[in-house]
Amino acid sequence: MKEISFININKQRWSAFDDQITRKRDISPDDLASNYILLTDDLSYARTFYPQSGLVTYLNSLSSRTHSIIYRNKKEKSNRIFEFWLTELPLSIYLSRKDFLWALMIFLGAFLLGWISAIEDSDLLRVIIGDAYVNMTLDNISKGDPMGVYGMTNPLEMFFMIAFNNIRVSFLAFLFGVLTPLGTAFILFRNGMMLGAFLAFFFQQTLGVVSLVTVLLHGTIELSAIVLAGGAGILMGRSLMFPGTYPRKYLFVKGAVRGTKIIMGLIPFFILASAIESYITRHYNQMPMLVQLLIIGLSTALIVGYFVIYPKYIYVRTFNQSRNGETNRIAQKE
Repeated sequence: MKEISFININKQRWSAFDDQITRKRDISPDDLASNYILLTDDLSYARTFYPQSGLVTYLNSLSSRTHSIIYRNKKEKSNRIFEFWLTELPLSIYLSRKDFLWALMIFLGAFLLGWISAIEDSDLLRVIIGDAYVNMTLDNISKGDPMGVYGMTNPLEMFFMIAFNNIRVSFLAFLFGVLTPLGTAFILFRNGMMLGAFLAFFFQQTLGVVSLVTVLLHGTIELSAIVLAGGAGILMGRSLMFPGTYPRKYLFVKGAVRGTKIIMGLIPFFILASAIESYITRHYNQMPMLVQLLIIGLSTALIVGYFVIYPKYIYVRTFNQSRNGETNRIAQKE
């Protein structure tokens, strides 16, 4: 699209909103948030296709003023926690979708590399995880309980240990983003390699299906949450390295705040995954396959529904509300 066409399509909305905040007219919080989201999208588009234009400077200024209004003397609502889960977090997730895609690609690439490497070199798993774990697993296989490691610890003790470890890994994946996205990529790569080598080992022992299903009982949520945490880390690192037309400090703080929201929102999912791993996965060899597949299916529906489908729905709804609000304001003026 030519720049003049882009301006003609949007200038009425920009001017009306600019006039509102300049004259300090009352604007509802929803309209303010909706306009802010639209402005940041417009700014991203302008920076991509018209990087040398004065339009970038104008939209950057308007977005910054809107941001300062939103967060200046901000009052917390009584339903703040519901607003966080129903709107704020899904919007943050949708706006960071490209970072999540990068995290998923890194994880899957490392998984495939770990799988292929373990097939080529059967001792790779010993290098990654250690001889003790491999020897214990081989012993469990000889006893007819290949995934017996999940039942070797008291469920409650195992729950706290796994929950702490998973949350720790997610925070590391996020915080390593300060070292640029490469820090987070390292965490994702390491976990992907371990999973690929682990499953390849069981397929070599002709136990591929049972190992895959057992891991997915809790891993559908757990592994998805780790990838999402990695995406939050990439977001923060990208904000630091590539600020574009924004001041580096401003965009880094913005990315860190959005990433922190995502990390905090993942904690309940890590807890749920830990509960499944501690109390359900240990009974893998006693559960009918249909029940296991049902748990995996419900877990997949939860992840896809809340982290893929729902965020897009919230974003589109917010976008449409903003558009409708702008149309109504123009109609009232006329």
